[in-house]
Amino acid sequence: MIDKNFESIHEQAKKWVYEAGGAIRDSLDKPMLIETKSNANDLVTEIDKSTEEFFVNKIRDSYPSHKIIGEEGFGDQEATLSGTVWFIDPIDGTINFVHQKRNFAISVGVYHDGVGMIGLIYDVMSDVLYEARKGAGAFKNGSPLGRFSGKRKLKESILGINGFWATENRRVEHESIQKLIKDVRGTRSYGSAALEFAYLAEGIMDGYVTMKLAPWDIAAGIVIVEEVGGITSRADGSAISLEGNNSIVSSHPSIHKEITEQYIQLKDNPSV
Repeated sequence: MIDKNFESIHEQAKKWVYEAGGAIRDSLDKPMLIETKSNANDLVTEIDKSTEEFFVNKIRDSYPSHKIIGEEGFGDQEATLSGTVWFIDPIDGTINFVHQKRNFAISVGVYHDGVGMIGLIYDVMSDVLYEARKGAGAFKNGSPLGRFSGKRKLKESILGINGFWATENRRVEHESIQKLIKDVRGTRSYGSAALEFAYLAEGIMDGYVTMKLAPWDIAAGIVIVEEVGGITSRADGSAISLEGNNSIVSSHPSIHKEITEQYIQLKDNPSV
C-alpha cells in the first residue's frame, strides 16, 4: 500500500512543480525584490518565498500529517525524519535566477522514515523535469535515464566541483583538491546543486563534489542518483544525514571510493 500511496503523491507533486514553474516564468519580467540572508552572496527573492509558500499550502491542504522542511522557513521549524517529510528548495540557484534568469531549479524530495521515496528536479527555464520514485527508475521528461554500468576511470571523468573547496582552506587540504582537479578529465560548476545532481544522473557528469549543502539542496538529487545506480556520501565516505548540513561526494560507483579515500581529506566536520 505504501508504494501505491507514493505513486499518487509523486503524480500530485509533479503537477505542483509544473504549476510553480509556470508562475516563476511569468514573474521574470516583473520588478524583483532581492534580499540577503547569511551574507552578501546568499540571496533570496520574494519569488523564492512565494514559491515555497505555494508548496507548503498545497502539501498541508492535501497531506496534513506530512512534515515539511523548506529553505525559506515556511515549513515546520522542528521536524524529525519520522513519517513522511517533504524537502523543498523553491529556487535552487538563486544567484543564477537573479543574474542569468536561467540555470536554476525547483527541487522537491519526499522521504518516509528517512528513506528517499520521490525526487523531482525541475529546470524551470528549459522546461525539463528530472524525476524518480524509489524502485521505479529515474526519468528526464518521461524518458528513462539509463543506469550506470561498467567501470569508469577517474582520469576520464568529468566532475562537478563547487568553488568553495578552493576558498575554505580551514576545512580542506588545498593540495588534495588541486590534485583531484588535475587528475580528472575536466571540472564543471553550474551554480545549482539540484541541477548538478540531475546532470550526474543523466550522465553529463561522472561525479559531484561540494563542501556544504543543506538537506533541501540534496534530498531530491540523492533519490534520482540512487535510481541510476550512483552513490552519495559525505566527503569522508560516511552516510548522509538529512538532519543537518553535509559535505557531498556523489558519483558513478566505480570512482566513488577513490575520491573519498585518496583526495578529499576534511580537517573538521563540515556539517557543523
